[in-house]
Amino acid sequence: MSTSTTRPLWQRLLIRRLKFIVIITLLIIVVGGGSYLFAPQWLVQANFWRQATAAQLEKKAVQAGDTRWVYYEGGQGPTIVLLHGFAANKEVWLPVAPLLTAHFHVVIPDLPGWGESSRNPGASYNIDNQAERLNDFIQTLHLQHSLIVGHSMGGAVAGVYAAEHPQDVAELALVDSLGLKFKENAFAKEVMSGKNIFDYNDRAGFLSANAWAFEHVPSIPGRFIDVFVQENIKNRAFIDSTFNELRENSQVLSLQTRLDKLTMPVLGMWCHDDKIIDISALESLRTGLTNTPSISTSILNGCNHMPQMEKPQAFAQVLTNFMLAH
Repeated sequence: MSTSTTRPLWQRLLIRRLKFIVIITLLIIVVGGGSYLFAPQWLVQANFWRQATAAQLEKKAVQAGDTRWVYYEGGQGPTIVLLHGFAANKEVWLPVAPLLTAHFHVVIPDLPGWGESSRNPGASYNIDNQAERLNDFIQTLHLQHSLIVGHSMGGAVAGVYAAEHPQDVAELALVDSLGLKFKENAFAKEVMSGKNIFDYNDRAGFLSANAWAFEHVPSIPGRFIDVFVQENIKNRAFIDSTFNELRENSQVLSLQTRLDKLTMPVLGMWCHDDKIIDISALESLRTGLTNTPSISTSILNGCNHMPQMEKPQAFAQVLTNFMLAH
């Protein structure tokens, strides 16, 4: 009689379960390792899905104007619309999203032309045109009277939209925003010379570009970086054409020239050591807001240009306090 048949039933069941677990574990290792080597984009998307799910966000899509907008939506309470910056997408908000969806109804779109939202060949994607597309999105989803939050390029889009449609904006938050006067820094000199630091062709270039935006460049697996490099190369023509549009004088100060049209409470939030949009822009914002009923400012330490990723808790606290105050 074999040893296996003389074992008690509970032991045989336990051994079978352990064998099953071992087989599943080995399959996960093989599939995961294969995906990392040969299809890392699957793992990148899986990680975004995991973060979005943890933040109780659902991915949705809607046709608004000339754009098929793809966006995250989740949470209940007063509405916050979060707009990303140049050469970015809605996923930059995922680190802070769970801290916001716990108290607010949060909508996070890919701006037209970026991420998963559609792009029209030959169309202009400068600040003014994006602001009008944002109006299409706001009207289609009935998001009037929300807090509009814009980061970097998204800040200029949010600010211009709010200036042109003040009746539809409850509050405005500008985070390290483009479109304002600021003290010329090394980044501005690079831009004026025509060099786009957001173009990269390899891992070293990716890390160099991120060093401009982060106080501490996030540690990302090499094959994941390869995914972002390939995306950058695939979208290079659009990135460069939009970059050149944003270098025009009308775009550099697109928000500055409209500050007197902002009639809602405004928050300016900056990282103290922002190497892209110098903190002197915050003073330009303060002095230019002549008709807003309330001006709030907040300066965060320990971050560069991406406070929503580097300081999510502090970012969420400032935004929550501003929202509750109005």
